[in-house]
Amino acid sequence: MLVLSCARPVYPTLSLSPSRPKCTAIRSSLSNVLPFVPEVAKAADSLSSEFRGVDNLVACNSSRVLKAFQNARVGSHHFAGCTGYGHDEAGGREALDQAFAEIVGAESAIVRSQFFSGTHAITCALFAFLRPGDELLAVAGAPYDTLEEVIGKRDSHGLGSLKDFGVMYRELPLAEDGGLDWEVLTGALRPYTKCALIQRSCGYSWRRSLSVEEIGRAIKIIKMQNPNCLVMVDNCYGEFVESIEPPMVGADLIAGSLIKNPGGTVAPCGGYVAGRKKWVDAAAARLSAPGLGVDCGSTPGDIMRAFFQGLFLAPQMVGEAIKGTFLVAEVMASKGYKVQPLPRVPRSDTVQAVQLGNRELLLAFCEAVQRSSPVGSFTKPAAGTTPGYASEVIFADGTFIDGSTSELSCDGPLREPYAVFCQGGTHWTQWGLVLGDVLKSL
Repeated sequence: MLVLSCARPVYPTLSLSPSRPKCTAIRSSLSNVLPFVPEVAKAADSLSSEFRGVDNLVACNSSRVLKAFQNARVGSHHFAGCTGYGHDEAGGREALDQAFAEIVGAESAIVRSQFFSGTHAITCALFAFLRPGDELLAVAGAPYDTLEEVIGKRDSHGLGSLKDFGVMYRELPLAEDGGLDWEVLTGALRPYTKCALIQRSCGYSWRRSLSVEEIGRAIKIIKMQNPNCLVMVDNCYGEFVESIEPPMVGADLIAGSLIKNPGGTVAPCGGYVAGRKKWVDAAAARLSAPGLGVDCGSTPGDIMRAFFQGLFLAPQMVGEAIKGTFLVAEVMASKGYKVQPLPRVPRSDTVQAVQLGNRELLLAFCEAVQRSSPVGSFTKPAAGTTPGYASEVIFADGTFIDGSTSELSCDGPLREPYAVFCQGGTHWTQWGLVLGDVLKSL
């Protein structure tokens, strides 16, 4: 009997080889038609124990989501949309917010189509916390490129960055091992440090992503120095990768995108902010306006249904993406490429980075992914400037939802060390197929 554990998965060793002669014959027959190239087939066969560990995690997180839906008494009437001010949509909004908050262990949450992206949701959270004269401290090195103009680290041309509003900024470099520098963090806060920003995922940095356990340890160190310092976690790519979320270890707010993990490849748009109610309300006031808060804004019915259904499917979709990261790491490492995370180590997000070393190989990798996509396979991705990014970036994202990295995509900035960042996958076999074309191209 398989016992499900909600702890961080250890990936037990299991044998998946069928014991009956009939099953052996069927497997032998199927092996002759599997569409994987030999390198991918070998890697997939070797990852059975890791995949079973992911299945345990999916079951644990699915149980938590199901319980939250039941506690919120989700019904088909919650899927009806509204128009105009959206005053008649309170039932659906409230049920979705309640379920989401329970799932991530928060007091409150806002899950809205009006968030353009994860960057937009994170920005609303930061502006909820910070006022002129305050300091924002990034404790996990440089933040993701799209936050640089929000913060004012890169010139926003007077469009209203935190720096434009008199908010100071400082960042702590990572330790040599790519993790948090615990010694420096212990004495990092200043009297006017109002908010500590923790980016859970690696972003475009060649570093380890942070586990929730590490985030909890960082929060304790921050709060010991100043209990009033607020902690904001950029949770993008991290939802459902573990059995706990940052609010469960003390984060004041988390934020992210619905076209990444929590949308389950179904949500067509949107984002979320969750955490302590006082600060969720303040973030809502930044999204709308002071006095309007969370009680207005229309959402069409097809979107409301997609939000609920995507959230319910999210643990399963994230599990497939995690399996995809294992497969990408295993195959590319076997070919001599540096990978982050390393093969077969527990994951903290759904991003797998591969260091390709030069511009040509990065372009070739992304072109192969685009060719193997269900949408726009006939197009060729081109590197170029993109709003919010400091460098030229190339994106391969032949997805049904524009920019939905949870479906399957890869991208990377055209700069040293020319790393490609792979995300998502509706099923791990999708990456198995893509890798065949990638290997031919490289």
